[in-house]
This record gives sequence, C-alpha cells and structure tokens, in this order.
Amino acid sequence: MRIARHLPVALLGATLALTACGTTDAEPESEPAQDNGTASAGCGAPEPAADRASVGDGTFPVTVTDVVGDVTVEAAPERIVSLSPSNTEMLFAIGAGDQVEAVDDYSDYPAEAPTTDLSGFTPNVEAISEYDPDLVILADSAVDTADQLEAVDIPVLVLPGAAGLEDVYAQIRLLGDVTGRTDEADTEADRIESEIGEIVEAACAEIGGTELTFYQELDDTLFSATSGTFVGQVYDAFGLVNIADQADDGESGGYPQLSAEFVVEEDPDLIFLSYGDESSVDAVAERPAFDTVSAVENGSVYLLDADTSSRWGPRVVDFARSVGEAVTESANQ
Repeated sequence: MRIARHLPVALLGATLALTACGTTDAEPESEPAQDNGTASAGCGAPEPAADRASVGDGTFPVTVTDVVGDVTVEAAPERIVSLSPSNTEMLFAIGAGDQVEAVDDYSDYPAEAPTTDLSGFTPNVEAISEYDPDLVILADSAVDTADQLEAVDIPVLVLPGAAGLEDVYAQIRLLGDVTGRTDEADTEADRIESEIGEIVEAACAEIGGTELTFYQELDDTLFSATSGTFVGQVYDAFGLVNIADQADDGESGGYPQLSAEFVVEEDPDLIFLSYGDESSVDAVAERPAFDTVSAVENGSVYLLDADTSSRWGPRVVDFARSVGEAVTESANQ
C-alpha cells in the first residue's frame, strides 16, 4: 500500500503547536484545544454536527485528512500497527481487528489485541519496521515520528485527541474509511451516540433542573481536567459545573493542578477519581478539611475506571453510564 500526503499551508502552524504539547494521560494523546467557558451548557445530549457523512464507501483508493494533511490510502491495509489505545479499541470495534498486526504497550483492550512492547509515547522506527506494517496509526503527540516512518516507506496516519463526543464519532468513521470498514464504522458510531444520548436523557429527567458542581481528580496530586478536554465535555452533557475551569490559567493544556484549599473552598457536590481503588476514595475523606466538602459529607466520591474515563474509544459509553449513575444518585440524596 502506498500513501500520498499533501500538507495544507494553513495547518503547518497548528501542527508545530501540537508537536510541542505534552500529555499527562495514560496514553500517548496530545491535549485537545480548550474551551474558555466555565459553566455547563445545560443537561442534555449534544446536538449532532450538520455534516457527518463518511468520506469513503468501503472502496479504495480513499483520501482522508489527518493532523498533518491529506492522506491517500491506495488499498485496504492488512498489517496495521496501532500506537494509541483509543484507536486500537476503535479498530476492533469496527471489525478491523484481523487487520491489526501489533499495538503499543498501553493498548490492553480488547483482550485479543496483539499488545507488544512498542511505545506510543516514543515510537521506535526500527522496532515498528519489524512488524512490516502497511499502515501505522500514531497519536499526534508522536507526530515527529511520521516523517521518519515515511522516509522508510511506511505509510502513516496521525490522529488527534478527541475534544468532544463528535470527534469520537468522526474518528471512528475515519478509521472505517481507511480500513474498508465504512458501514461497520457508521453502525458503531451511531450505536455509541444513541446509547450515550439515552444515558444522558435518562439522567437529565431524574435530576430536573438541579445544578451540581464537580471535579475529576486524575491523581493524588490533585491534577484535574477542565470542560475544554474530552472528559470535561462528557460531564458537560449532564449539566455539571466543573470547578477546575476557574483554576485553568491557559497554560495547563486543560489539566490544571488544584490545591486542596481550592477544592475545599469550591465545595463540589461530586468528586470523581480516575485512579486507584476504593482505598483512594477513603483517603479523600481523610484529607484535612475535606470532611466539610459536600461530596464527602454526602458520600458522593466516585471511583471511575482509569481507562474508560481517559480513552475516547467505544467504551466512552461505560464512562458516560458511570457519570450518569453518580449524577442521579447525588441529585436524589
């Protein structure tokens, strides 16, 4: 398979900016662009985008657009190397698992994914080449590796981190286009959107006009995520107000580190932990002054699955369901 690439001049600056971004997530995705809003738009599933048509029709060649520019895939890939857990989950969800030859060391789902010691954070061209791939899928945090791979005639697709649910659906459809699984990808994207919509609407019906504040704790050093991140957009669908938005200085990439004093002062109704185990939930209550926080007083500190709450693959439905259940329980207390 051969890929032709054309870089639009308008994307050059954005590409360089993305290259400079770091990440604190468990998978090698760069941080999405930020939304400066500090309040929820209200409880309810997001309105679908106006233009959602797939580029391809299951035939080749097909041309799609990635972070770097236009990419033409001449034939259906048979030996894909995926170096992004989210993309790995998407590939298997659309029925392209048999086309995946190897995945990175963080791609641990589904169980049949051919996990290796390949790194998605610092991809090694020589190690990747040993799998003789006819397509490599990179996160945009590793965009520098794209040129190195293409220099040795290995086709590359560089995909950005999702900034919202619409980006999830679009990325699933794009992967369907480049793998020849267009119909399956459309079906999967529609399924995810439908299930999330049902979860959100059910929760909104339960809580009515109740406005709840929250914060998600990414680790025990109190790093959090604002509404401008992918995970923040999921909470936003439930009408939750994110206290981390007020702490964002514009330089954190949407992941500010909060102080214990700030959290206590903001007094969130819910706290979500996307790390640790049940002992982590107990530890929150033991922090100085945290026994005065509404979330702690009301037993509204919730443990999330670390993977489903950080990956924008098909299991975002599980993440949304966990948030919906917590919101409903907290509002009815």
